[in-house]
Amino acid sequence: MLENVVEFFKNLPSKQCTECGEKIEEQSECYSNTCEKCNSL
Repeated sequence: MLENVVEFFKNLPSKQCTECGEKIEEQSECYSNTCEKCNSL
């Protein structure tokens, strides 16, 4: 069972910015949906 959970999280798509669609480098303490570039506008 644990193996299936690990595979599930490994296969999730990369997080993308909701503004420009660029891939976001995920951080464990960050829940933002916009990249740093769009966040600073």
